[in-house]
Amino acid sequence: MAETELAVVPVANKADFNAFIDLTYRLNADDPNWVPQLRAEEVEKFTPGGNPFFEHARCQLFLARRAGQVVGRISAHIDELALSQPAEQGMGPGTGNWGALEAEDEATAQALIAAAEDWLRDQGMTRALAPMNLSVWEEPGVLVRGHDHPPMVMMGHHAPQSQGWIERAGYATAKVLYTYELDIVKPFPPLIQRIVSSGEKNDRIRVRPVNKAKFDQEAAIILDILNDAWSDNWGFVPITDAEVAYTGKKLKPLVREDLIMIAELEGEPVAFMMTLPDLNQAQKRWVRPNGKPTPLGWIKLGLWILKPRNADMRVPLMGVRKRLQSSRLASQLAFMMIEYIRRNAVANYNGKRGEIGWILDDNQGMNAIAEAIDSKVNKEYRIYEKAL
Repeated sequence: MAETELAVVPVANKADFNAFIDLTYRLNADDPNWVPQLRAEEVEKFTPGGNPFFEHARCQLFLARRAGQVVGRISAHIDELALSQPAEQGMGPGTGNWGALEAEDEATAQALIAAAEDWLRDQGMTRALAPMNLSVWEEPGVLVRGHDHPPMVMMGHHAPQSQGWIERAGYATAKVLYTYELDIVKPFPPLIQRIVSSGEKNDRIRVRPVNKAKFDQEAAIILDILNDAWSDNWGFVPITDAEVAYTGKKLKPLVREDLIMIAELEGEPVAFMMTLPDLNQAQKRWVRPNGKPTPLGWIKLGLWILKPRNADMRVPLMGVRKRLQSSRLASQLAFMMIEYIRRNAVANYNGKRGEIGWILDDNQGMNAIAEAIDSKVNKEYRIYEKAL
């Protein structure tokens, strides 16, 4: 092999795995809008036995090397739960995924994508839907608009050239995802205030904060609503009990009772909205580019998590039971939950900025709600597909 020849090889040992993890920190360190995630979290994410995603998924990690130097990485994976979904909903039989793409240049990216495709073909897949890092519930898509500001918690940030690399590999857009940004200090328009006020006078409706002392019970209620509300959505894959427990454990330090609302109709939980303080803004300050805070950084990060101040807010999830969707009541419940959380975010955390999403580009109801509260699209992600 010539000294400058590119080689793409499967991750085969601990040294390879560490190189896979470390590459993202090296390649993105100079991007002012990239937010380093804790290295331990990244290790756990790609570790079977750590991330319950692997309980229903097959995965192969790849590295690209040139002249002995690691210059790229990618994951190829197949979610068995996604294979069992209806094809018309985006996943379905024969659909595999790849993600976690990092590369020094386009030649490396193309070689990595080709390796991932070959592995998927060998596993019997006939279509690639990508990028997914790792599942649709984690960091789906590649950022194509909004590179000029950091992502919020649980959202991805990618080099601007990534879009061209993927499209020149023969991929076509399968779905567009939006996030919306809004000034939460400013009251919502008068029409929305009237809708909220009307809901408050309706004895059938109760909007309440979650009870952290009953965390497991509240999480089960939210999961039940979520799986019902999202079951017909494009890209939907059921969340397992193990994934709920895992995510709940990871997010519990960020959970604030006054930022997560459950709406009840005649005593039955029918809708929820989850809002999280933006941990990324704290990590950007106190996590070093290698994913490891200094001892003082750990202390400051821990104190911020205990008591977030001047905190931006992100709404990663919300849902209304399917039978109520497209009704006036569904919109009313959504506006009530958003308004109550907005008030609490400003009063209790000195919040200034909020973000809602991701939202599918063809989800007319949610896009209409986002626009009605004067929010604007601030980031756009794309998921691509290609026949194998």
